[in-house]
Amino acid sequence: MRRVVIAGLGLAMAACASTPPPSTVEGGEIARGHALLTRYCGSCHAVGTAGASHHPGAPAFRKLSERYPVEGLAESLAEGMMVGHADMPEIEFPAADVDAIIAYLESIQARTTPNE
Repeated sequence: MRRVVIAGLGLAMAACASTPPPSTVEGGEIARGHALLTRYCGSCHAVGTAGASHHPGAPAFRKLSERYPVEGLAESLAEGMMVGHADMPEIEFPAADVDAIIAYLESIQARTTPNE
């Protein structure tokens, strides 16, 4: 019986050690969202916290909240975003990717000051 308890305690400790803290999970989501946007959108849009978009009509992602509520983009990302120009491909992202993309977008939104 004592061996069973010790073995069970060891398994429980291992499970706790392998579960990352919430901040690590969130950071992983943000990094994954950045990677997805870089891969699928980075050829036209500025996906980071600085720099200009490569395509003149493509908004920098750090400024999306000036036009839209970022969380409101989730449905369009999942169903395929329709825009008014032919250059942008229609991409449908799975729900887990949408969550990561929204987490990343929310993390980079520019905070404007009166002088900007």
